[in-house]
Amino acid sequence: MAAPLVLAVDDSPTIRKIVELTLRRANYRVRVAASGLEALAALAEEPPALIVLDVMLPRMDGYQVCSLIKRRSGYERIPVLMLTGKDGIFDKVRGRMVGASAYITKPFEPHELLAAVRRLVAQPAEAP
Repeated sequence: MAAPLVLAVDDSPTIRKIVELTLRRANYRVRVAASGLEALAALAEEPPALIVLDVMLPRMDGYQVCSLIKRRSGYERIPVLMLTGKDGIFDKVRGRMVGASAYITKPFEPHELLAAVRRLVAQPAEAP
């Protein structure tokens, strides 16, 4: 059985790389996207087990992307982990209102990200 796929969406190449390396080391498959439009296109190719989604994205913010995903038939049950520098209560409530499952603020530690991902997705088997 293939390891769960995580779609990491962030306009920062550095954050995308940190998320990708952290999750790959924990035996997750990772696909990255730099924008909401790239993320929506990736969904059509292979629906992920989880989406790690930045709030501040070009053209369409993460709240809009999350809302679109949650309204698409067949994608509404995919958990969305919002990843952002905004940590106000309003931001967290807004994330919940559009369907986000969890929220992590930047800067984050890799172990924080991994713990949140493991809570939201069945953990893959350890590599031999």
